[in-house]
Amino acid sequence: MREVIFAIPGDLNTPTGGYRYDKRVIEELRALGWSVQHLQLSSGFPSPSERALAETAKIFSGISADALVMVDGLALGAIPLQTLKSLKARLIALCHHPLAFETGLTTDRIDYLHRTEREALSRAVATIATSRSTAALLAREFNVAPEELTVAEPGTEPAPRAKGDVFPPRLLSVGAITRRKGHDTLAIALSKIRDLNWEWRIAGSTDRDTIAMQTLEKNIAEGRIAQRTTLLGPLDDAGLEREYSSASLFVLPSHFEGYGMAFTEALARGLPVVAGSGGALVETVPRDAGVFVTPGNAGELALTLRRLLTSPAEIAKRADAAWEYAKKLPRWNDTARLISDALAHASTKAAA
Repeated sequence: MREVIFAIPGDLNTPTGGYRYDKRVIEELRALGWSVQHLQLSSGFPSPSERALAETAKIFSGISADALVMVDGLALGAIPLQTLKSLKARLIALCHHPLAFETGLTTDRIDYLHRTEREALSRAVATIATSRSTAALLAREFNVAPEELTVAEPGTEPAPRAKGDVFPPRLLSVGAITRRKGHDTLAIALSKIRDLNWEWRIAGSTDRDTIAMQTLEKNIAEGRIAQRTTLLGPLDDAGLEREYSSASLFVLPSHFEGYGMAFTEALARGLPVVAGSGGALVETVPRDAGVFVTPGNAGELALTLRRLLTSPAEIAKRADAAWEYAKKLPRWNDTARLISDALAHASTKAAA
C-alpha cells in the first residue's frame, strides 16, 4: 500500500481553486491505489499565530520519519524554518503560487514570505507546481532544482457549452474578492462603458479580504453600476454551472495567477476570456480564445470590453476557439498520475 499524508490548512471544502485542486487530487490518488491521510492544519495560514505554529510543530513531530508528507503551499510557504524542523519525514511541497506574490502585501511581508518559502522548499525532496509558469518561477527565484520539480496542471473535465443567450450579455467573474483578482479594476472599467448593455455577475467569497471588498463596493457605488452588478457569494458546483451556462464572456483581470482554474473551466464551456496578463494566464488561456490586459489598467480594460461587446462576430469566433482548445486540456486523472509518479520517486529519497 502506497501511503501519503496530505497536510492542508483550513476547511478542505472551502470554495476556492486551490482547495478544489487538493480535494480532487485526494480523490484521484485514492483511485490510483494510494492511501491518502488528510491532515488538517490551522485555518490561520498563511498568517498563522504563534499558537498555530506551535500546534503545527507538535503535529509534525508526531509523524514518523519514514512517512511521505505533502504540504499545501498555503501553509508551507508561511512556516518558519524552526517550526518546519520538527518534521523529520520526507517533505513534498505542493505550490499553487508563491505566497509572496499575493497583491497588497507590505515590503516586509513580501521579504518574510520569500525567505520562509525558500527555506521550506530547500527541505523538500520533491516540489509539485500547478503550472509551467509557477515551476519556472520556483526555479528562478526560490532555488528549486529543475530535476526536483513536477508540473501537475489542474484537470478540467468536459462540460456543457454555455448558451450565452441572456440579454443583456452577462459578464462573469469567478474568484474570491481579493486585491489580487482585480475586481476593483473591472468595476472602474465597467463604469466607463455604462452606455452599453451588459450585466456583471461575481461568484466568489466576499469575506476573504476586507480592504478589497470595501474598495469594490466603493467603486461600484461611485461608478453607478450597482443596478447591473450582482454579488453571488461562493457557489456550489450546480450554482457555478448555472452561471457559466448563461454567461457571454468571462472577465477577471487578475494581477497574478499560479494557474487559474476558473479560466480553464470557462474555456471548457466555450466562453471567451478577458484576463490580466500576470503570472501563468498567458499560458493557461490561448490567445485566439482570450484577450489579455495590463493588470490594474482600467482604461485598457474598458476599451477591450467595449470592442468585444460591440463585436458579436469576434465573441463568437473566440468562443469557438475556446471550445476547441478545451478538448485538449488535461483531466484530473492525468493530474493525479503525475503527482503519483512524483510521490513514488520521492519515497526512494532520504528526508532533507
